[in-house]
Amino acid sequence: MDAAQAVHEKFMAALARGASGRREGAPDPAAAGLSRTEAVDIFLSQLTSRQMDRLSRDLQARGEGFYTIGSSGHEGNAAVAAALRVTDMAFLHYRSNAFQLHRARQLPGQTPNWDMLLSFAASAEDPISGGRHKVIGSKPLNIPPQTSTIASHLPKAVGAAFSIGIARKLEMCDLPLPPDAVVLASFGDASANHSTAQGAFNTAGWAAHQGTPMPMIFLCEDNGIGISTRTPTGWIEAQFRNRAGLHYIQCDGTDLVSAYAGAKEAADFARRTRRPVFLHMATVRLYGHAGSDVQGAYLPKALIEADEARDPLLAGVALMVEQGWMSASEIGDAYEDIGATLARQAEAAIKRPRLTTASAVMESIVPPKRDLPRVNTPSAEDRKAMFGSDAGQMDKPMHMARLLSWALADLMLAHKEIIVAGEDVGPKGGVYNVTAKLHQRFGSARVVNTLLDEQAILGLAIGMAHNGFLPMPEIQFLAYVHNAEDQIRGEAATLSFFSNGQFTNPMVIRIAGLGYQKGFGGHFHNDNSLAVFRDIPGVILAVPSNGRDAVAMLRECVRLAREEQRVVVFVEPIALYMTRDLHEEGDGLWTSVYEAPGAGQPIRLGEVGVHGDGTDLAIVSYGNGYYLSRQAEKLLAEDGVKARVIDLRWLGPVDEDALLAAVGDAQRILIVDECRITGSQSEALMALFTERASDRKLARLAADDSFIPLGKAATLTLPSRDSIVAAAKELLA
Repeated sequence: MDAAQAVHEKFMAALARGASGRREGAPDPAAAGLSRTEAVDIFLSQLTSRQMDRLSRDLQARGEGFYTIGSSGHEGNAAVAAALRVTDMAFLHYRSNAFQLHRARQLPGQTPNWDMLLSFAASAEDPISGGRHKVIGSKPLNIPPQTSTIASHLPKAVGAAFSIGIARKLEMCDLPLPPDAVVLASFGDASANHSTAQGAFNTAGWAAHQGTPMPMIFLCEDNGIGISTRTPTGWIEAQFRNRAGLHYIQCDGTDLVSAYAGAKEAADFARRTRRPVFLHMATVRLYGHAGSDVQGAYLPKALIEADEARDPLLAGVALMVEQGWMSASEIGDAYEDIGATLARQAEAAIKRPRLTTASAVMESIVPPKRDLPRVNTPSAEDRKAMFGSDAGQMDKPMHMARLLSWALADLMLAHKEIIVAGEDVGPKGGVYNVTAKLHQRFGSARVVNTLLDEQAILGLAIGMAHNGFLPMPEIQFLAYVHNAEDQIRGEAATLSFFSNGQFTNPMVIRIAGLGYQKGFGGHFHNDNSLAVFRDIPGVILAVPSNGRDAVAMLRECVRLAREEQRVVVFVEPIALYMTRDLHEEGDGLWTSVYEAPGAGQPIRLGEVGVHGDGTDLAIVSYGNGYYLSRQAEKLLAEDGVKARVIDLRWLGPVDEDALLAAVGDAQRILIVDECRITGSQSEALMALFTERASDRKLARLAADDSFIPLGKAATLTLPSRDSIVAAAKELLA
């Protein structure tokens, strides 16, 4: 017999018998502060969730539904919803139907049953994802949608909780989360072992240990198994009961009263103390992992039957009958009525429109633009007071690192919602001094020294963006982002897509990277691969080559994040931070004076840079490659070659029309790419020019497919001035 049907029949049989008594030691509703009305409402949400699970399997069997990872056995999370407020943001895992159903009861005008059925049917009218995925989520209910199966949503939940304290400290009002809010993140016992989850627990505890406000509830719904792998008995409790910085609370999610009491205690503690709580809720997984999973293939029959005996609906029936709140027959009638109503609604839901075109699917990858009140431009007096002695140096040519530092200060002065966060960004001013004096100027609430964990840094940014901040996290070196790339790929970049543009997390991620460093390096400090960013839909990738461009592009990145709600990656070439000269020592051709906000020409998304107007050759590059190409262009000119050098600036997305216009009527195109030949931007550029400029001669020069060694050998695998000259001459020949 199908597992769902077996559980259903056992439930119906229990109702027919009139239900048995509650388990020995079950808590008293009055002692838990649970009234009849609240308890009955929670139980009805649980019954609805169960019937939805059954219906989802029927719809899939008919080819009309596409999701069967249900909440059966986890209905205790409805009691958690009852203990929280709608204003408490909830990041939920995929067994949380009952939570959303019950939270909807707390806000008039909601239609959660219909909404979820549209989601089951992948209808384009699904109000949360627009038919793109079956996700738990709702904008009015303050539930951002999650698709995580590995608890990768936990770091951003920590970030959201952290943002509440920062908002209080900065006296910022009218943010999505009120000052007394708490943040909930739910996950399973198996996911608690994932490094991302462990990093989130550590970050919350690390912050709380120092007295940083962290009103956070980690809800571990412990059903004792992850797909087919059993969690060792007692493992979760052993891990978290005495974990530093976390307050541990235990409850039984299969008993409505216990679940409510535990959740109420957790919510009260987090709200009152502003400290993180680990709520360990025992649950049971009924049916198996998903529709195609047969538990009998890997679990003994006796264990399956023991789990089925812990069905929270059976305990709910016993509670209702014991308290005289509902009779068994009333429960049976309610259960059947709910099922019949859902079935009728489902027949209507499966007839609603679905996504039928690629453009409709992709419509929400890029978030919607928003109208913002005009920003008051800081006065000359305010800027002078902030910059102090630095103001007297701004008319002198400076290198990129100094110019970026001033640009960051101006941006933070203009936009109070900007938060800079990362390792060593505070008093030290960052490894390369780019965040110098920001901590002194804006304080620790806006310049946040984080712990050494890139997942935590990016999660912090995503969560703060959920609460109306504009984060500018710094990743110290490009190679360090790889252990945390899913926070960009799987969390930040997908949020608009899976919420149909309703939720966004705009940010500007600053990353020091690329090769050519002198005197320091090796692979972990000279990583020359940007492929990880280039294939993430919707993410903007910017790489400046000089200080003036870096300032203008950083300002455009902030505009894109603020006004267009974009996720932007801003890669700063380390080797060009302190570079002053281009052709010979002392020429100062790679320095610029600092242009104050409003002065100088902006550089908009997709706008390329062009040096020269030669038609013999167009060299297309970016970052260090553009710098070296400018050197090569001078040598080529001495040999009579008339060339132009094009700086891409924006590597994702590339404005193809702008690039083709920049190439103009140059007859030969040489692509110079400091990243590795396999997977680099040069591959896409070769395809572009082959498809749209097939009358030109093409060549590319890229780095070898190698990691970068230490010392003087560090540049041997990379393009150089001389190798660019040689490649150009070969193409010209």
